[in-house]
Amino acid sequence: MQFDRVIIVDWSAAGTPTSATNKANSIWVGVASLGGASEQTHHRTRHAAEAHLNTLIAERRPQERLLIGFDFAFGYPSGFAATLTGQGSAQAVWAWLSRYIRDSQANANNRFEVAAQINAMFLAPGPFWGHPRGWSDPRLPDRKSGISYADLGLAQMRQVEARVPGAKSPWMLYNPGAVGSQSLMGLPLIHRLTQRNDVAVWPFSTEPAPIVLAEVYPSLLGKLPASAGLVLDQAQVKLLSEALLWLSRQDRLGQLFVVPGDLAPDEGWILGADQAQLLHEAALQGCRG
Repeated sequence: MQFDRVIIVDWSAAGTPTSATNKANSIWVGVASLGGASEQTHHRTRHAAEAHLNTLIAERRPQERLLIGFDFAFGYPSGFAATLTGQGSAQAVWAWLSRYIRDSQANANNRFEVAAQINAMFLAPGPFWGHPRGWSDPRLPDRKSGISYADLGLAQMRQVEARVPGAKSPWMLYNPGAVGSQSLMGLPLIHRLTQRNDVAVWPFSTEPAPIVLAEVYPSLLGKLPASAGLVLDQAQVKLLSEALLWLSRQDRLGQLFVVPGDLAPDEGWILGADQAQLLHEAALQGCRG
């Protein structure tokens, strides 16, 4: 399992363009390449970040393999896809969201409305919860209390989140650490990328492909030396892209592409979920070149 370039994307669900000067909560794209210096770029909108990604993909040389990691959930607890789409596949969820999520050039989006619409498909409150103050829809609870996932026939977390300390449930849309909104705003991008015939999404497809997309969780890197002059998100995409490239060069990246044998096919998995120590060591090696 080897790649020539690793791209890590720290996504955002912001509703307006993020600050041009305060870059702590913006989209960051980190690139590490064989034979080249790593670089990180800052993007104020999702449209700008997607355009940059498409440029990076278009620059791919013949025979070059790309690994692109995104820090949001690629799937939901098993059973959700079938209720939403009638098909038990994560790919069907990506396609559904690509039809219903609206996202303007200036980041304005309807993610909370779509979450409320999805909740209305279930016979009990939930599964999505969380919204900003001043936003109100009885179909989307503000808090998790009052939601019974057993009544919904769903788990509160995917298998992988239960095994990764600190990982949040994709049902949580708001409050510190929430990843649910990023997933709603990111999965339509995954759908668009899969319309290319040179793209595969792991672990939903394990066939070799020139471009492989995977879910990542930069916090798996653990505590690392401070990166001088870099904001946290920038440092994380830098270190994770360098770590994965280093593992590729050492022909050890395959150790991360492992999932449990009983993994539900619609849930997805975080790359390296059970290999936090290896990722930490690789990050230390990767940043040394």
